[in-house]
Amino acid sequence: MNSHGFNFVCGTDEAGRGPLAGPVVACAIILKKGAKLPGVDDSKKLSEKKRNALIGLIKEQALAISISMVSPQEIDQVNIYRSAKNAMISAIKGLKIKPDYVLADAMMLEEEIGIPTESLIKGDQRSISIAAASIIAKVTRDQYMKEMDELFPQYGFQKHKGYPTKAHVEAIKEHGICPIHRKTFEPIKSMLGGLK
Repeated sequence: MNSHGFNFVCGTDEAGRGPLAGPVVACAIILKKGAKLPGVDDSKKLSEKKRNALIGLIKEQALAISISMVSPQEIDQVNIYRSAKNAMISAIKGLKIKPDYVLADAMMLEEEIGIPTESLIKGDQRSISIAAASIIAKVTRDQYMKEMDELFPQYGFQKHKGYPTKAHVEAIKEHGICPIHRKTFEPIKSMLGGLK
């Protein structure tokens, strides 16, 4: 990584590309110089308990954090890749400190944000700031889906967070979809096609 010599390096990542329900959530974070974050890794490798335990430490070591959500409706309109990108761009623009260098997890953003950007494949394993962003995005999204579980208890969002588990798909077959389901994702798309 050639991010040396920059004052404010931002890491950005998103959570929620794969689920059948709920938003995609992105986080952008600028860590303090020399931030020490033992235990911080790709959010998918950590248990929910471990992610929640790391949030306080990450916030202590951050100069700026910004979170952005893109709704299921927008995901259906523009597609999930574009929505994830829009969420990242929005999160970066929402930082209270303007970064002078951006590290993004496998996403090219430079044209849209006008800031030098490095797209890192498996970035959450190679950059501490991307890993920290991935944890905040995941914890934020999980919390949102727990709140949605209270509104729509028949789907079990508390357990699967909207991902296409067998129980979730069965619940959709039984109850139909709710306002936070993504209508362009399979098997929902086919199910809706069969209802017309």
